This record gives sequence, C-alpha cells and structure tokens, in this order.
Amino acid sequence: MSNYSTPLHVRPVRAFSDNYIWLIESPRTPGRVVAVDPGDAAPVVADLRRSGASLAAILLTHHHNDHIGGVKVLQDLLGPMPVVGPDDAQIPLRTRTVGDTERCDLPDLGLSFEILAIPGHTLSHIAFWGHGALFCGDTLFSAGCGRMFEGTPTQMNASLNRLRDLPPETRMFCGHEYTAANLRFALTVDPNNQAALDYQDAVARTRAADAPGIVTPTLPSLLSLEIRINPFLRCDTAVIRAAAEAHAGKPLPRASDVFAVLRAWKDQFQ
Repeated sequence: MSNYSTPLHVRPVRAFSDNYIWLIESPRTPGRVVAVDPGDAAPVVADLRRSGASLAAILLTHHHNDHIGGVKVLQDLLGPMPVVGPDDAQIPLRTRTVGDTERCDLPDLGLSFEILAIPGHTLSHIAFWGHGALFCGDTLFSAGCGRMFEGTPTQMNASLNRLRDLPPETRMFCGHEYTAANLRFALTVDPNNQAALDYQDAVARTRAADAPGIVTPTLPSLLSLEIRINPFLRCDTAVIRAAAEAHAGKPLPRASDVFAVLRAWKDQFQ
C-alpha cells in the first residue's frame, strides 16, 4: 500500500488553455518542488520566481507534448535534475525510466510514489500514486476520462478500474480542467445521479465566482466522489450499461463494450 503518512501540499500551474502542471512541495526540504507534466516551461518558471521555490525533479505520465514540452527549457534554465517517466522513446529527456509496480523514490525530498501502468490514452501511460495522491495525467479526469489515442477499450477500461480500486480517500490530480463539460455528458448518461447533480451545482458556483480571466480549479477531486459520479468508472453497473445499450441500440455483454460505446458517444458529444 502507498504511504499516507505525509499529506502532500500541491499547487496548480495553468498552461495553455486548460492544462494543469502540478507542483508538489517537498515535505522534507521546504522551498523545493517537483513538477508533474510540465508541458510549458514559462508558467513553471513564473511560479518559481514568484514563490522563491526551486525545481528539484520532474515526473512525466506520458509522451504528449502538452505534458512534456517544457522539459528541455527547464533543464536548460535550471540545470540537471531527475526526469522520471515511462519507457517510451518519445520521451528522450527522461533520466530515469519506471515501470508498473516499481517505486519512484526521491528520498532527499521525502517523496515516494508507486508506479501504475495505465495504458489506453497512450500505450506507455503511467500514474504516480503516493501520500494519498494520484497523478494520473490524461487517463482519468473528474467526471470523465481521456481519449484513446493508442490503446483499446479493453485496456482503457482495465486501467480505469485499476484506479477505481485505489483507496477512496485518494486525491486525484489529473492533467486538464474538463470538469464542467464532463459533467454535462455524465448527466446525459445518468440524469438522475444526485451526486453528479450536486457536483455540477458546486462547479457552477465555482465558475460564477471566477474573477475575469481567472479559472478557479475544480481539482483535485476525491476518488470517492469519482466512483459515484463518473460514468467511465461504472461501466459494470446496471444503470450505465442500460444507458449505453439504449444509445448503441444493441446488447453490450461486457463492461469493455459499455466503455467503448460511452467513449465513442463522448467523442461526438456537444
């Protein structure tokens, strides 16, 4: 089991239109941080200058450029540092490769994560799980999930189920601010889900309170909430199966079949 004894302090850095780069504060060495999926160096550098923190390491979940594009600039500006990522030739700047069930230990920073292989969005996608926190890139989103660019529905459904099986108190830090749009789809699939309706109201209140040009994060989310409101985590339930079968117009005997219909439905959803 992953170590829950040291709760993490994590702050978001916005990049592009809706990406999050997560900065994990070292629980052992104040003022040092670890960046998760820095697709753009500029907002990270701006945060470091504003806060006075120093970047000690980089964690990468997958090879898409909006998650790794800032690595070289950060290395050039700030000097050598550990860059931890999956075994993927499309991540050439990593200094350490990690795979399923291995540990990513950063002892000088007081950080330790278990690596979870979660193929589907990309084949080499991984998550970092530790200290009660899950950094899952573009596999699981609040109320939704990532598109399948490389994997199969069976792979993606299995990856999501693996994340679902983590402790429900896990805080989920994903790569994009998609919550409001995802909830619109989730409630199309499962319109009587009171937890999702309540969550949609809470997100709407958050958006209404935003200052001009400022988008208040809806993240992290709790896994216990996602299990209740995220249709992609409930493909083996009767209510989600019935909705998917009604949309597809045919029986869907396996949970992976339900997932495939949901994901294709979401791809076309407006």
